Formats: sequence, C-alpha cells, structure tokens
Amino acid sequence: MSVREAYQEWSNQYDTNENKTRDLEALALRSILSKLDFSSVLEFGCGTGKNTVWLETKAKQVTAADFSEAMIEKAAGKIKSASTKLVIADINQPWTFTTGTFDLITFSLVLEHIQDLDTVFSKAFQVANEKAFLYIGELHPFKQYAGSKARFMTETGEQVVACYTHNISEFIQAAQRHGFQLFLLEEWFDDHDKTGIPRILTLLFQKAANLA
Repeated sequence: MSVREAYQEWSNQYDTNENKTRDLEALALRSILSKLDFSSVLEFGCGTGKNTVWLETKAKQVTAADFSEAMIEKAAGKIKSASTKLVIADINQPWTFTTGTFDLITFSLVLEHIQDLDTVFSKAFQVANEKAFLYIGELHPFKQYAGSKARFMTETGEQVVACYTHNISEFIQAAQRHGFQLFLLEEWFDDHDKTGIPRILTLLFQKAANLA
C-alpha cells in the first residue's frame, strides 16, 4: 500500500482512533507557534485539519495542502475562514498550486514519508518571505530507531505506512544548505516523562537574513 493509499484509508478513523503522536504534535505546534507573529501560512500535510483549524485563528491567510483527497474532504468540514484555502498537492511534485509567498511554512508528521529533504527545503525557500519561519513536527527519530512507525488498524489487520528515518543532524544540515538557520529545537515526551524516549521532535527554522 502506497503512502497516499494508506492515508486515504486512514482518513475514516484518523480523528477518532487513539494516536499519541498526532495529539502531542498538535500540542507542540500550538505551544511553539503561539509565540510568533505571522500573516500567511503554507501548511503541508494538513490531513484532516487538526492544525489548520488553529492556524486560521492566527493568520490572515492559510493555504493547507495534502495529497489525500479523503483527508482534505474531512478538513473541509472544519474550516471556518473564507481565507483558508485547501489544495490537493503532492509535496514531491512542483508546487504549482500557489504563486504567493508565506511568513510561515509548516510540515507536521509528513517529512518522515519523504526521502529527499533537500528538494523540500529548496522549494520551501522559494516560497518563504524574508525572515519567514519554517516549522517541522515529526515522530522523533529515537522512536523510529526503536521500531515505531505511522500505523493504523483495519478490518484486514494492521497497516504500517512506509517511512524514512531522518536523524536530527540531517534535518538541520539540509535546512542550512537551502537558506534556513535553526531557531529552536525541542523534544516532547509522553506525559512530560523525560525518563522515556521522546515522542516528538520539533524544529523551528528561520530564513537566513543574508539570503532572503
């Protein structure tokens, strides 16, 4: 099952099944981005809109993209702002769905499904405003080393979604190669228990001023 096919099927239960990774990443995003000012947002991997509904309360304009039509359909039922645009788009293909630029670009639980980080950061640089922020929220690579992957249950059994493991330095170095400097790195633990393995890694980058 391809990644797209998996999320098409997962859409029916994505909002209702128990998912600690989904829920903790949503809390992390809100905690980090609530401290920033931004007017325009490009959200990649919007899924069923778990973060879109919050982003549209902060920004004047949100473009939320996902390659799953079924996920986008779920998100559409939650959107309240006329200035929020939902688009079906594959992050690996040319980003032809917009001609604008953004103050904030977000990737939530999406880059684990992308093998080539350099291409993503290169595209992000092209649509980032001067001093724009870029947020990444991912299943922590430590969790991946321990065998965790995006997965869900169906009538035919457990479905495991294809993933790539990117270590922390890989994210940072790829971002730096394409004009983003690290602004904030945080690790998020289940129930704030720092004796265990962190579940979520968040990275906040800013477009380098001398390259903007």
